[in-house]
This record gives sequence, C-alpha cells and structure tokens, in this order.
Amino acid sequence: MFEEYTQAVADFVRAHEVWAAPIVGALAFGESLAFISLLLPAWAMLVAIGAVISGSGISFWPILVAGAIGAALGDWLSYWVGLKLGPAVAHMWPLSRHPELIPRGERFVKLWGALGIMIGRFFGPLRASVPLVAGIFAMPFWQFQAANFVSAFIWAAMLLTLGDGISKIFKFIWP
Repeated sequence: MFEEYTQAVADFVRAHEVWAAPIVGALAFGESLAFISLLLPAWAMLVAIGAVISGSGISFWPILVAGAIGAALGDWLSYWVGLKLGPAVAHMWPLSRHPELIPRGERFVKLWGALGIMIGRFFGPLRASVPLVAGIFAMPFWQFQAANFVSAFIWAAMLLTLGDGISKIFKFIWP
C-alpha cells in the first residue's frame, strides 16, 4: 500500500513540476518530525522524486534546498518540543508505543554529541528521536542547529541523488 502512495506522489510531481519543491519540503519535514516520522516513512518518496527529477526538466537545486530546509525545520521543531515538554514527552502517543526510542536516543546523544545529530539523521528510528532527545536534555541551541542544518543538506542530497542514480542505472540497463 505504501508503494502505491509513493508512486502516486512521484506521478503527481512528474505531472505538476511546479509542486516538486513544496512537496519535497513537506515530505522531508514530516520525515524529520519526531511524531510524524514514525507514521509516515517518506524517505522512499524522496528517492522516487529524485528519480523523477532525473528524467524531467526540473531543476535539482531548488528541490534540494526545499528538502534540506524541510528536514532541518522538522528537526528544529522536534528539538523545541523536547526542550519545552521534557521527559514527559516519552509518555505521549506515538512515542509511548515505542518506549525504547528515548533511552536509545539519550545514549546516542550523550555518546556522540553534535556529531550524533548528524549521524542520527541517516538512521530511521534515531532520526525520529535524536532531535527530541537533544531538546529534552537541553543540548546547546547553536550546537544543535549547526549539526541539524549541515546534516539536513547532506541527507536531502543523498536521497535525491540516490533516486537520480537509480533512474540512470535503469535507463542504462533498459533503454
């Protein structure tokens, strides 16, 4: 069923190129937001849109910037929620259904610090909890934001470029 949604989003972007950047920004935001990312794994849609970009006239850079900003804002909001709500957030749905995420995120952030923010962006369950945990344990704001924005650009570029590369491989193998 998720594959159908992924295909529908990719088809929509192919047909309505002007919506590519806002869609990528919204998907990256949702994928990086602590609560939503557990329910909406949007990374596959971002890879699919990267494949669409390859075969169309859509400019890569605005899509990359939209994806990176969306991802950074999602983590920023997760950090803020953790900062404001503190450890009580672990008892809220959907995190209450995944009680292991907050302790795992805490260990990870304490071990790696700001580098953990960058590393955590590339691993599904950590992507959902690391910014939240950084807020809960009051990681210094600018330290968090520097790691957040740098990793957001790398992450968005990686997913979109992966889609582009897969598309080119398929075109090479099956012209």
